[in-house]
Amino acid sequence: MSAPERIPPRSVSTAELLATGELTVVGRIREASNAALYCTISLDGWEAACIYKPIAGERPLWDFPDGTLAEREVAAYEVSEATGWGLVPPTVLRDGPYGRGMCQLWIEGQPGAELLALVDAEEPEDGWRAVAPADLGDGRTALLVHADDVRLRRLAVLDAVINNADRKGGHLLPSDDGHLYGIDHGVTFHTENKLRTLLWGWAGDALTGEAVEVLKALRDALADGGALTARLAPLITPVELDATRARVDALLESGTHPQPTEDWPAIPWPPV
Repeated sequence: MSAPERIPPRSVSTAELLATGELTVVGRIREASNAALYCTISLDGWEAACIYKPIAGERPLWDFPDGTLAEREVAAYEVSEATGWGLVPPTVLRDGPYGRGMCQLWIEGQPGAELLALVDAEEPEDGWRAVAPADLGDGRTALLVHADDVRLRRLAVLDAVINNADRKGGHLLPSDDGHLYGIDHGVTFHTENKLRTLLWGWAGDALTGEAVEVLKALRDALADGGALTARLAPLITPVELDATRARVDALLESGTHPQPTEDWPAIPWPPV
């Protein structure tokens, strides 16, 4: 789907547009596991495309409380904004044609921006990071790799903070201006370790200096009375907020990217 042109006759912020604009449903994203509606949103002549996920269309999950995925998507956006990296498209919680839900700016992914690949090799080439061997069937195997890309590395840090249980390849959207966005953050912020991702290429490696500084800033913002604490408090539970603080502390203490454990599947399925 192509996004409509934006026509700004006056200064309208993206947050204002998403939160108060008129939402018109165009169609449904059928590949999504929960109800995800492609919409246009307009306010005072400014128009954009967006995704609206009504809470009423959320499929119950065995390990997450019912009716909480929309809030978790917004919480992921808030943490992303607090990092300064802008990894999640603008996202708000609002009422829509099918009730309250998440509304997120539509990002048009750039075709041909290769971030993941299957290679017939035991080791990745320069510029790539190994994720895991992949079984292709009929006794054939390949190596799943992802690009050694600073944008992906930042996203890997964000995922570790929000405890993302579903970082698939299809959730990576490089835009035509070179920015990289991650989408679909409904299964995040669990109190138990649920990290499941395709971005394991830096597992065990030292965090970059940039990441350490960002994590220190997050720790301050998540303190009692902190700005991020105030933004997250209406979206996740106090126990989940404490678990987020603990993950930030653990990353700073270890100084390294997390490694997969045997307690939880490390790779999402399907991976794309």
